[in-house]
Amino acid sequence: MEYLFSTILLVHILAAVAVIGLVLVQHGKGADMGAAFGSGASGSLFGATGSANFLSRTTSVLAAVFFVTSLSLAYIASNKPKTTGSVMQDAVKSQAVSQPAAVPAEKSESPADTGSKTKDIPK
Repeated sequence: MEYLFSTILLVHILAAVAVIGLVLVQHGKGADMGAAFGSGASGSLFGATGSANFLSRTTSVLAAVFFVTSLSLAYIASNKPKTTGSVMQDAVKSQAVSQPAAVPAEKSESPADTGSKTKDIPK
């Protein structure tokens, strides 16, 4: 299932980049008037109107691919198995439980030392 998700995601990203590129390459509606006065669009590979038809059809197909891959990714993501509990419970389970270090026995305090320890305690 992870392989399918990765493949659809790759197609989705490529379609998105291609749609962006094709939209930026296309001429606006006002560019036709410039072509009539010899701006060079009539001498293009597809002719004066051929490039607009080709680019718009290609953009439509890529937009449909983008739409289908979006729905597919949403469907795959919604059908993943749900886990119960919180994320923190999973994190606590995955960590190894360590034993506390042995605390060395402290020396017995003499009554004269107790005064110096009470000075360190903040009030």
